[in-house]
Amino acid sequence: MRASVNDTFTRVGPGSAMGGLLRRYWHPVAAVAELEDAPIKTLRLMGENLVLYRDLSGAYGLVSRRCAHRGADLSNGYVEQIGIRCAYHGWRYDGSGQCVEQPFEEEVDPGSAMKDGVRIAGYRVEAKAGLLWAYLGPDPAPLVPDWEPFSWANGFVQIMFAEIPCNWFQCQENSIDPIHFEWMHSNAKVRLEGRTGPYTPKHTKLGFDEFDYGFVYRRTREDSDETDELWQVGRVCLWPNALFTSNHFEWRVPVDDETTLSVTWHFSRLPKEREPFVQKRIPYWSGPLTDPKTGRWITSHIMNQDFAAWVGQGTIADRTSERLGKSDAGIIAMRKRYLEDIEAIANGVDPKATLRNPAINRAIPLPVAYRRHFIDGMTFDEMARNPALANTITPKRFVFQYGQPEEVIREYEEAAGFPMDRSGFVAPKT
Repeated sequence: MRASVNDTFTRVGPGSAMGGLLRRYWHPVAAVAELEDAPIKTLRLMGENLVLYRDLSGAYGLVSRRCAHRGADLSNGYVEQIGIRCAYHGWRYDGSGQCVEQPFEEEVDPGSAMKDGVRIAGYRVEAKAGLLWAYLGPDPAPLVPDWEPFSWANGFVQIMFAEIPCNWFQCQENSIDPIHFEWMHSNAKVRLEGRTGPYTPKHTKLGFDEFDYGFVYRRTREDSDETDELWQVGRVCLWPNALFTSNHFEWRVPVDDETTLSVTWHFSRLPKEREPFVQKRIPYWSGPLTDPKTGRWITSHIMNQDFAAWVGQGTIADRTSERLGKSDAGIIAMRKRYLEDIEAIANGVDPKATLRNPAINRAIPLPVAYRRHFIDGMTFDEMARNPALANTITPKRFVFQYGQPEEVIREYEEAAGFPMDRSGFVAPKT
């Protein structure tokens, strides 16, 4: 790959080609419950320093972190009935970034129109599925996607965050890379358990298909064939920057060229005996990425293994020296689509997966392996008779991200009606 093409994929700041494309989509940037706990949060998105807030009316805003007056930090300000006020001299801004109050200027000159000419960056924010979504692009804004799992009932949802010190693009390429499951996850588990074998069954066949909302990848292994759901249904590289694997979404949100915010929305279907269940508040949490004793990356959980792999490619992966093989057909197709989308917006055309029709944006179905079980659930007896499936639908051990807080574990145990296996939460051996 030419260095200039690699730059196109990886540079996301204002004025960049990929930054311009990604700004045409909504991105999850925080949990609703976060701003219930504290109404102001600092954010850095696609190279811009911002402040996310929830004002006293309950409205959300996302504005530049610096006050236009003398550059004071608005994250040290406070929310009002409408908007956010700078704590330094009291200038107040609404959600669009428009200055709507300048106390001293208006006191000494009641007719002053100075504030009318003062504006900082201000972006749209909407709440959906326990997440706060931001749109940094031009008007008219598309619709926030309403994916089918957001409306599934009788499930326990949790939201996880991690800030990864590398570029977003190598994170997203992981979303269409089936072979890494064999080595990064399954075989790594063998070695983490202190065994040298036998290794997991090898992959025997891969398939990649594009659809309206991204790409589907399919796979068979030595222990499966094309009747398996992982071939029949597959997994989803969700456009433009996410992975969807039946029970959870992972978004790779660019903080800047060298940092990525990993945002995960995870659904666990509760046993039928625990119905009806209505979750009043979706918990959120972040876990550590490295072992404080050794400084090494934690690799005991699935996503942490991915984090270590991404960072291991370098802060910004150098693709000029890569050697792609047949397993990389999905990555090649994904890169081609990004370049086509960049060209599309340059020609005034909406990029892939832009949602504008409200009639379509209602519980949008995605390829979901084991969909029936996520919707209908399993009884305790069915879970006992099929523990492998049960661990996907209603897990007794959380294997995705390290650091799940004890209070979230207890909340899940109470909802599910069984104790969690806490062996997944001890510090990994080094």
